[in-house]
Amino acid sequence: MALRLEHDDLGISESSFRWPEPDGTDAMTSGGATRDLDLLARHIRELCAGRPERLTGVGVAMPATLDATGTVTAWPGRPSWAGVDLRGALSALFGHAEVRCADDGDLAALAEAHEARCPDLLYLGVGTGIGGGIVLNGKPVPGVGRGSCEVGHLVVDRDGPLCDCGRRGCVQAVASGPATLRRAARRRGEEVTFTALRQAVRGGKPWAVASLRESGRALAAAVTGVCELLHPSLVLIGGGFAAAMPELVAMVAERTAELGRPGHPPPPVRPARLGGLSSLHGAVLLARGLPD
Repeated sequence: MALRLEHDDLGISESSFRWPEPDGTDAMTSGGATRDLDLLARHIRELCAGRPERLTGVGVAMPATLDATGTVTAWPGRPSWAGVDLRGALSALFGHAEVRCADDGDLAALAEAHEARCPDLLYLGVGTGIGGGIVLNGKPVPGVGRGSCEVGHLVVDRDGPLCDCGRRGCVQAVASGPATLRRAARRRGEEVTFTALRQAVRGGKPWAVASLRESGRALAAAVTGVCELLHPSLVLIGGGFAAAMPELVAMVAERTAELGRPGHPPPPVRPARLGGLSSLHGAVLLARGLPD
């Protein structure tokens, strides 16, 4: 969890913390969500010098699925949050400040588009999962309050591995960091850590390069599908896994170029600019009233 404060009197400051891992009882009760919210409130008060009510706008980037009222409808990683009125809980903490919530992938795309000065952009964040978003004419698609752009759940392999959403073959199930590591372990015949994979890719080990290339091909399939529909000017790939594995972006760019149709060249595919903080910067833009 990352926090950023921008205030005329309090200045700019950032902090981060980790929520406890959910235990077996969290899925059955609301205790996990209550604990998480209490911890969040404490860190917010510390960051705001004990006076969060001094803020005028609050932006929240969430990996959970939210409805138009700011209530969590699903969060596979933290099931106790289902039904939590997140906007209401934060509004009670911040007083009169307007609280705006949106998908973390959508906000990451918005921040990357703002940083790149590109009004039409596709962003993919590759980490423990795959998030992402689309910005057209400077605004996220489908738009704040209308749900999220779940790029990670585009199906790229109908008979592929099971995704945590319940479908098979989502790009997240094929190309996320954990999915790539599992595939590398099968090829190598033993468990593979992220560090071992990174070193093996740089050393040109066939099992490692092939495992990463399969992820790149899945991402390129998703990119190609989106580009055929919406024609973004630029594709950016970020997230912790991709940032530490620069070969992945090159593989996606190469395969995307191969998939281009005659007379329809694909947009450039490049590394994202904001690293692991793109969603945080997007939340700040949301708090400032963008993309209205």
